[in-house]
Amino acid sequence: MEDLYPSRKKDQPEILERKDPVIHTDRSNDKGAPISKEQLDSYDKNGFLQIENFFSDEEVKDMQKAIFELQDSNKDVTSDKVIREPESDDIRSIFHVHHDDNYFKDVANDQRLLDIVNHLLGSDVYIHQSRINYKPGFKGKEFDWHSDFETWHVEDGMPRMRAVSLSIALSDNYTFNGPLMLIPGSQNYYVSCVGETPDNNYKESLKKQKFGVPDEESLRRLAEKGGGISVPTGKAGSITLFECNTMHGSTSNITPYPRNNLFMVYNSVENRLVEPFSGSKKRPEYIAVRDSGVLTIS
Repeated sequence: MEDLYPSRKKDQPEILERKDPVIHTDRSNDKGAPISKEQLDSYDKNGFLQIENFFSDEEVKDMQKAIFELQDSNKDVTSDKVIREPESDDIRSIFHVHHDDNYFKDVANDQRLLDIVNHLLGSDVYIHQSRINYKPGFKGKEFDWHSDFETWHVEDGMPRMRAVSLSIALSDNYTFNGPLMLIPGSQNYYVSCVGETPDNNYKESLKKQKFGVPDEESLRRLAEKGGGISVPTGKAGSITLFECNTMHGSTSNITPYPRNNLFMVYNSVENRLVEPFSGSKKRPEYIAVRDSGVLTIS
């Protein structure tokens, strides 16, 4: 298959034009869409959309209880799916939760979510990746700037930009507790990064990413073109949908206020993974799902 989005192959970074639509459903169908025309316009323009109070207080309490029960049960577990901070044994992320936990499987299959992502991607979907991210107060570490698609394309073989990431806020998001930061409009530009991908890069990159990280000049140009950086804030229960190529990152959390979220990636069934474009071996199923059916209500 032709590599439409080459990266990590040259000694100089490049900014390439996007070759795929941001919204894959015909916009003439907006009248029957699960979200408003204004919300679709915002997602199309900026590459992300936040919907506040999406989940009820009761649903949020159930999800909060579930993520901390999972954290406690994995406290002393040695598993590749449990990612710990680079400088401690604190749990940073737990992967594949939609597959390993029936409760989170039900969340992933929530029809309200499926209606939105099906419309954005113009097809049925499946979960490409799921995880819980924990960013406790005082010691939660940062996530470097990156485009998810760059990694999924190079290391997993995701052919096209036809996936959407969903972050469910399970603690209140402030501007100061290590929130998600996004560059508006960056979904339209693909930063081709430098540096050959090492074997088994995921073992280090899930703790701290070093390859597939855009250069400072490219980030500066994207931020200037997009008019700066956006920091969605809001109460627990809000959701943030962001296009797979939207440049994003987050700072460390030195405040007393934790920031935890459930993160799921919905990929079009018409965009299933092929061989990694880096030529390296496939990453494990818990990071990049290859064997999965269409999501439907259970």
